[in-house]
Amino acid sequence: MQETKSSFFKVKKKYLSFIKKQENFGEKFYDKIGQFKTIYLPICDLIYKTYLSKNKTIVVGLSGAQGTGKTTVSKILKTILDNKFKVNTVCFSIDDFYKTRKDRKIMSKKKHRLFLTRGVPGTHDTYLMKQTLKKLLRIKFKPFFLPKFDKSLDDRLGKKHWKKIVKKPQIVIFEGWCVSAKPQNSIQLLNPVNILEKKNDKNLIWRKEVNNQLKKNYKSVFKLIDKKIYLKVPNFKYVFKWRLLQEKNLRLKSRGKKIMTKDQVKEFIMYYERITRQMLKDFRKNYDVVLKIDSNHKFTDMKLY
Repeated sequence: MQETKSSFFKVKKKYLSFIKKQENFGEKFYDKIGQFKTIYLPICDLIYKTYLSKNKTIVVGLSGAQGTGKTTVSKILKTILDNKFKVNTVCFSIDDFYKTRKDRKIMSKKKHRLFLTRGVPGTHDTYLMKQTLKKLLRIKFKPFFLPKFDKSLDDRLGKKHWKKIVKKPQIVIFEGWCVSAKPQNSIQLLNPVNILEKKNDKNLIWRKEVNNQLKKNYKSVFKLIDKKIYLKVPNFKYVFKWRLLQEKNLRLKSRGKKIMTKDQVKEFIMYYERITRQMLKDFRKNYDVVLKIDSNHKFTDMKLY
């Protein structure tokens, strides 16, 4: 029992230490200990039990709208899984699999000019994504490198900046705004959801291609996910508010590199709006765990589906 208590306090200390670092970059956390006990520990327990039941490396998909804190949550889960449950956990983001600016430029000329802007399905390298997951999941593991995308440069970094994975993981946390998103039907695609679609996609070319990407290339990637977790915002208006805050925090971390203005953020999230709204509607049937977030960016409820 004493050893268990000692282990618990050690993990809690690491958790609080991580949060303190995030607060230095402007993030706010509420009820830290309460969230640790009622949200993070139960989720990690569920993940660990899933791993034990399958007796192999598992993939946890973590999704939610922009600014919901997916990266922070994935790092907290990793901290607890590594230190309390003693399982090697690897986290990576779908954002690091954006196509290079050069490739998006080619796609924008071949398909539609809106594909120059990163974000929607079609702007990721799904082949690289799928191969990465397969390398993490294979029984005879071999060290390899995870790609790295620099948002301030809007381009993928060279291989010398990629992260080397040297040890086989038991848990893989795959986070991203559209992870496990489902395609819409043809009727749902007809009406534009915002001014961006109304002005720039009158013939539905862009959103049909995005939808087609979800049906095919992304579906084959998402099939590799064992457990799906969704961070649910109160409504879409908070996506802009929290994405703007995220941009301010990025400015602190990037040391003066080019960051989006308020108007640029407003336009940028329009690219994500259609799929984000659909995910908000369908969360009950598409996810195993849903964490509801209130207007103060605090988790208020956790439900299993």
